Amino acid sequence: MRIVIALGGNALLHRGERPDADVQQANIDRVTTAIAALAHEHEVVLTHGNGPQIGLLAVESASDPALSAPYPLDLLGAQTQGMIGSLLVRALYDTLPGHRIAALVTHTLVRADDPAFRHPMKFVGQVYPRATARSLARVRGWHIAQDTAGWRRVVASPAPERIVETETIHDLLNIGTLVICAGGGGVPVIADKDTAALSGVEAVIDKDLTAALLAEDLKADFLLILTDVPNIYADYGTPEQRPVLDATPADLRRGCFPAGSMGPKADAAARFVERTRGLAAIGALDAAYEIVHGRSGTLVRPEIPAA
Repeated sequence: MRIVIALGGNALLHRGERPDADVQQANIDRVTTAIAALAHEHEVVLTHGNGPQIGLLAVESASDPALSAPYPLDLLGAQTQGMIGSLLVRALYDTLPGHRIAALVTHTLVRADDPAFRHPMKFVGQVYPRATARSLARVRGWHIAQDTAGWRRVVASPAPERIVETETIHDLLNIGTLVICAGGGGVPVIADKDTAALSGVEAVIDKDLTAALLAEDLKADFLLILTDVPNIYADYGTPEQRPVLDATPADLRRGCFPAGSMGPKADAAARFVERTRGLAAIGALDAAYEIVHGRSGTLVRPEIPAA
């Protein structure tokens, strides 16, 4: 079975943790232990978030007196792909000896006229108190918005149209390679309408939507979205909160999940199942193997046709 796995950014750096390299390495070790059991039995493509990492690099770049201007988000996204990809490769080599493993810097095509460029909504970076966030917005020209734990920077998040390296990823899978790609949703690029030349854009693409598109293009059997909760909850945060263990795309569309957390994951799972009639699931990192085998998480399956 071919499985595309989307790791949440919190799998690599938990809320409130110091963004030190050794902290992320320890979290990566936990990630690779969870992935290894699946990789022994299935073809695996691994994608990951980069919200905390790209936010950190953006702050550093904006504060660097050696630069006349901060590095743009597309280049910072490429940096996070290289860093996180390297950490994952090294840890996976230890847990999967003899296995082919490759981390690929991946570019994702978006539309230059995507309305997301006019309405930044994607959270990146750390949480700030309101006064600090407002000061940073004034000084650095950031857009800010309230997250669950405070205030954070928000950036444009255009819809992914095509992963540029899909054919290369397909070739690597066909020779038995575990591929790490499309980190942070991929480096966002637009194509010149006359020459098809690629140019980076100031954005961060939602990694779950990119994972769904990648899974569709690779003809994957299963899209596995791993996060820090065991399953989707209906009426989350209310006295009526209850787990959703089995759902169809239509069920997820009716769920009205928060845009800043479960919403993109539910949308990505629904899109993949609708377009391919494959299976998707959302659940906790440590239960990855159990989720694929139907013993944990929220399973998203196609509608059963009426008799």
